[in-house]
Amino acid sequence: MTILLYDHPLSPYGQKVKIALLEKGIGFETQLPGDLGSGARAADFASASPRGEVPALVDGDVTIFDSSIILEYIADRWPEPALLPEDPAERARVRMLEDAMDTHVEAISWGLSEIRNFGRADGELAKSIEAAAADQIASWYRWLDSELGERPYFNGSAFGWGDLCVAPFVNGLVGFGFVPDGRLGAWLAMVNERDSVAQVTEAAKSLAFGSAISLDAVRELLESGQFKREYRDHRLEWMIASGGLDVVLTGLDKGNIRFNEPFATDH
Repeated sequence: MTILLYDHPLSPYGQKVKIALLEKGIGFETQLPGDLGSGARAADFASASPRGEVPALVDGDVTIFDSSIILEYIADRWPEPALLPEDPAERARVRMLEDAMDTHVEAISWGLSEIRNFGRADGELAKSIEAAAADQIASWYRWLDSELGERPYFNGSAFGWGDLCVAPFVNGLVGFGFVPDGRLGAWLAMVNERDSVAQVTEAAKSLAFGSAISLDAVRELLESGQFKREYRDHRLEWMIASGGLDVVLTGLDKGNIRFNEPFATDH
C-alpha cells in the first residue's frame, strides 16, 4: 500500500519527512490540501491532521500528524537503513538540532516571508524586523557551525536524521539571501547534491517559480481574509520579540491571521 503524505512543497517540515522516506526507499504519494491556508479543514485532511497543518502521513488505517512524530514512526516502521545515530547521547543531540530548527529557525524564515512576500510591514518597521532577523540568522549559523564541528555530517560520519532536519530550514534562509559560509556552507553544498535533498528542493523551486498563482493574487486573498497565515506559538513569539507587535495587531484586526482551534470530533 502506497503511503499518502499531505504536504506542501515549500514546507520545511514536509521536506524533512520526504527526505526520510526517500532515504529509506519507501514509495509515497503527496497531496496538497485544497483548503490549506484558509483555516477550513476538509474531512479527509482533518482526519489525518486535526490541526490543519502539513505534513500528515496516512499509512493504511494509521494517520499521523507532526513532522517529528512522523519521523519517529518512519524509524519504527522501517528500521533500515537507520537514520538516527546508534549512541543514545548522539540521538539526543540530533533531536535537539531538530527541535531548534523546527521552532527557533523556522520562525525566522516564516517571519521574513511575512514581511517580504506578504507585505505585512513596510518602511522603518520592515527594516527593523529584517535587521533583527539578520542578526538572529548570523547567531544561528554560528551555533550550527559549532554543532557541526569536525563532523562531516550533523548526524556524524554519515548523512542522517540530523542532516535532513537542518537542510530544509537552512535552504529556506538561503532563499532570503542568507548564504552560510565556512564549514556550514560546505556541508550545505554537499547535502544539496544528495538525491533525496535535491528532489525536495527542486519541487519547492518548481512551485515557487512555476506557480500560476502570482504573489500579488495571494496578497489580495490575504488582504480580504480568504487566506490566513497561521501564527503558531513560536512564530507569534518571534514576531512580537522582533518588533512586530503591530503586525500581529493589524492581522487580528483584518482577520487574516489564524491560530489553532480545538480538534474537530465529527471526522
